[in-house]
Amino acid sequence: MHRLHLSCACLIGLGAASLGSVHAANIGLSGEVGTTGVGVHLSVPLAQQLNARFGVNYFDYSFNSSTNDVNYDARAKLRTFDALLDWFPFDNGFRLSGGVIYNGNKIDATGKPKANGIYTINGNVYTAAQAGQVDGRIDFKKFAPYLGLGYGNAAAPNRGWGVTADLGVMFQGNASTSVSNSGCNATAALCARLATDVAAENAELSDKVHGYNLYPVVRIGVSYRF
Repeated sequence: MHRLHLSCACLIGLGAASLGSVHAANIGLSGEVGTTGVGVHLSVPLAQQLNARFGVNYFDYSFNSSTNDVNYDARAKLRTFDALLDWFPFDNGFRLSGGVIYNGNKIDATGKPKANGIYTINGNVYTAAQAGQVDGRIDFKKFAPYLGLGYGNAAAPNRGWGVTADLGVMFQGNASTSVSNSGCNATAALCARLATDVAAENAELSDKVHGYNLYPVVRIGVSYRF
């Protein structure tokens, strides 16, 4: 984690230094869409074949999901900030990229009772009134290394429009999960059993998302060099 923080600081430092020494005409902006959402990136040349690239990506979308017992209304919130180095080994726009991403991606979910108003949690049955609200959340580690390749140089010597594309992987690690309930309207003994069942539901959710430690990054967009 300390190495990731240090890498991010170094990249930001390089970008700040280059902004102070490179004329504004060397700066390029790009806008993309892809698996990280809608994004905007700033590219600054550091050397003849090396750029620093900084960006922000954002998107929300809703979907339905479930474990063996509980159905959920889920909402994914994509929030990432990129600090990358782009190396252009050839003169055709092909690039190799690496760096660190601040990963604010998360998923919030709300449990849905079945059509008859019943929850089945860890094999035990509760009415919606008894269980109250069941909420789940999936988070990822905040700093993730990135490796990828791509096409397009937003800070190329020739001013004007261009195309840009990225294909890579964000190493986000295993997700952390939490499932909780609030507003249990039952006896103390039943609420205590519900708390145990909710903990078992969290363990099941954790098993379901375990192994999704690589996040694919696919983006395409347009760029403009000032």
